[in-house]
Amino acid sequence: MSGAGYEEDICYVILLTPTAQDRRDMDIIRGHVAHLQELERSGQLVLCGPFSDAPGGMVIVRADSRDEAVRIAERDPYVRTGIRAYEVRTWGLSHAGNRHMGIAAE
Repeated sequence: MSGAGYEEDICYVILLTPTAQDRRDMDIIRGHVAHLQELERSGQLVLCGPFSDAPGGMVIVRADSRDEAVRIAERDPYVRTGIRAYEVRTWGLSHAGNRHMGIAAE
């Protein structure tokens, strides 16, 4: 992560939740994993995985805009097939490199 500026320290969180059409379909699951692999190859995937204490999961990506993050979510076979709904959240990263969003003392 760059400490150059807060704007560079943004990720997008894609929350995936099961819909009424949810089903265990290995073709869809393989497509979802291929989507994640594509994001990883492009350098956009930060972290991903299912929740162990609730239904659904989360995909964290780097994107140039929230609109791009929405397009990433909408390309996911989970979303395209309707077995998952999604919500995109903009996540500002707080860390020593950006002085915890410019708030920490020098």
